[in-house]
Amino acid sequence: MSSPLVTQTLPSFDELVELAQQNPEAFRQFKQDMCEELILSASDEMQDRLWAQQSHIDRVVGTCKNPNQANVLLMRELVSQMVKFQDVLEQDSSQIEKESAEIIPFDSWR
Repeated sequence: MSSPLVTQTLPSFDELVELAQQNPEAFRQFKQDMCEELILSASDEMQDRLWAQQSHIDRVVGTCKNPNQANVLLMRELVSQMVKFQDVLEQDSSQIEKESAEIIPFDSWR
């Protein structure tokens, strides 16, 4: 079963900056609500993985002393994941485990 497509509209960047400066708790709640809405719109199979990823992001950001440090650490996380993806894509096909199956020639099948 596919999930409905969710279209999220964000306020302007300036409005988000103002909200973050004027009311950090409201900004945090807004961010949390947007993430939750998007995760809940994903397929059931993906939701657990997305919740885990969001939890990891929240933990990383929670250790940061300022937004610049958060950006650097999150970029480092993203690069690390991209390297893992690249390694998998560039793997030699001989390194990939293949399922074994009996191959039956078409002639003898009939």
